[in-house]
Amino acid sequence: MIIPRRVCQIRPGRVILSGIQPTGIPHLGNYLGALSNWVKLQKSAEPEDKLLFSIVGWHALTLPQDPAALLAARNDMLAVLLAIGIDPNRSILFHQDHNPHHTELSWILSCIAPMGKLRRMTTWKSRLAAARNSSSEDEVDESMLNAGLFMYPVLQAADVLVYKATHVPVGDDQQQHIELTRDLADIFNRTFKGTSPLFPLPTYVNTPSKRILSLKDPTSKMSKSSPDVQSRILLTDNASQIQSKIRAAVTDSIQGITYDSQGRPGTSNLLTILAACTDSDVTQVAKAYESQGHGTLKRDVAEAVEEFLKGPRAQFNRIRHETTYLDEVARRGAIRAIEHSEVTMMEVKTRLGLASAVV
Repeated sequence: MIIPRRVCQIRPGRVILSGIQPTGIPHLGNYLGALSNWVKLQKSAEPEDKLLFSIVGWHALTLPQDPAALLAARNDMLAVLLAIGIDPNRSILFHQDHNPHHTELSWILSCIAPMGKLRRMTTWKSRLAAARNSSSEDEVDESMLNAGLFMYPVLQAADVLVYKATHVPVGDDQQQHIELTRDLADIFNRTFKGTSPLFPLPTYVNTPSKRILSLKDPTSKMSKSSPDVQSRILLTDNASQIQSKIRAAVTDSIQGITYDSQGRPGTSNLLTILAACTDSDVTQVAKAYESQGHGTLKRDVAEAVEEFLKGPRAQFNRIRHETTYLDEVARRGAIRAIEHSEVTMMEVKTRLGLASAVV
């Protein structure tokens, strides 16, 4: 893909960046978590704020991928983001692998990244455990670890710093990586000094999100890697499929409905889903159902989920086949992303002694 390269100055204001891996059709937990928060951030951002949302294909390669499936998943994820309301005119929406500056800066940062800090990154264990459907991280060890998965926090740091992002909304499991990003930015700033620090130290944004659990095992998160398709609700599920999955969801035999995430995880998960889909407080929802049975609760949850998903589902089914439009959105997003990362890389290379440009 040939991308025209232009340089522009980034205006003042927050630079908000987040990314998602192209791992197929998102489930309800994904939508109620990161994705819905992206839409909220877009709506609440000030005019001078810059928003960048990336589909991180390079990160997907840290685990084995089928090339044809990965290509389809990249396009589907782009269609999903458009379907749920990400506006490519307001936000910069792009494929990470369309901008070579990410991997270029990642190599530079890897040359200053202390091995001790990288060894303290533990998320590779959870990724391997999830990929292998292991019940515990204790079932995986370094013999299963490849260099890309070990180093992916450095690439994530490059994703953030190449745009001089100031705010990064990610899940709790990624907070450790944002701390590493801040460390690498600080090391670079102190090692390669200029008239002012080159990289801002990005702020971790803990966006409020609902933790949606598996419908079949409410002690674990809803996951696309689970072998049981009944454990998750996908964006593409129709009303009948949603109803069937909710009806079969694990609950308990206790009379009445109460919210108790420890004692009644299955029932509490359904209340969480209902509250999230209707934008309600889960305690108030539980109170309204305290004299009802699970049958009534499951019926209402299925109806609420269908109402919540039917709009984005229809949009997705329409957009995913508009390949010319998707290619154009990706092309324009890449151009806009490169316009901004080009400035950063010119400054980086100048400080390193790899460029003669005056900064």
